[in-house]
Order: sequence, then structure tokens, then C-alpha cells
Amino acid sequence: MEFDRKDSAAYLANLLAKGASRALQARADGAGFAPGQFPVLLELWGGDGLTQRELLDRLDIEQATMANTLARMERDGLISRRRHPRDRRAQLVFLTARGKALRESAMAAASATEDALFQGFRRFERELLLEYMRMVLANLGRDVRP
Repeated sequence: MEFDRKDSAAYLANLLAKGASRALQARADGAGFAPGQFPVLLELWGGDGLTQRELLDRLDIEQATMANTLARMERDGLISRRRHPRDRRAQLVFLTARGKALRESAMAAASATEDALFQGFRRFERELLLEYMRMVLANLGRDVRP
């Protein structure tokens, strides 16, 4: 059987991830964050004061990618880092006032992106696709928290 990329879940998932990221960027243009920063912002909006290791574990990205993302976010005034009170090697990551203020516009951009992705879907189709995506991620050993 010959490999057909149009029938490959991995290939289609890759295209979907890229397309969704571009769509989010277009809707968030000028909002003050990059699509790669959005997952970090989501984690910190849920409760900041996390270590870089905690962010790495929650987001499952490479150490170098996280370090670059945090450096850019710090440069752009979205986060600040403080020494961990008990671990001299660690720093805690906190949102700045600017980072906190992005929440409403970022969430609006994310919601509009989701609506665009599911345009033409009926509610049960959307819910079913999301459930299938969670099942595939579970098969890959990924914890998809609610």
C-alpha cells in the first residue's frame, strides 16, 4: 500500500496545527503576543508563579524553545522572573500587568479562531472531532487536561 499524505493523520494534524496557529496570529495581530506564547500565557493566566520546569512539563515543549519563548516574553514586558525562595537554581515566572491585560483580547482571538475552524460543523460534529482528537492524543501518551 502506497503512502498518501491526504490519508495520513500525522500529516493532516501537522497542517491543522500550522493553519490554526496562523489563524490565531491573524486574529491576534497587534494584540501583543505571538502564537507560540499563547500556551504559556494560558498556563500563567491559570495561576502564575510557575517554574520553567513546571511550564515545560505542562506544555511538553523543548527546553531551548521554552527558554527562547520566556526570554522574548520578558523582553516584551509580558512576564517577569524572580528567584525561587527555596531553590537557588530555579526562577518563578509571573505575568506582568501587561501580560495579565492581554487575557481578554487573546481569549477573544482564540474563540474567533475556534469558530472559524469549526465553521459549517454541527455541534455534535465539533464535539465528536474534539473527542477523537483527545483519544488520539491519549494514544500518544499525552495528558489532555480539561
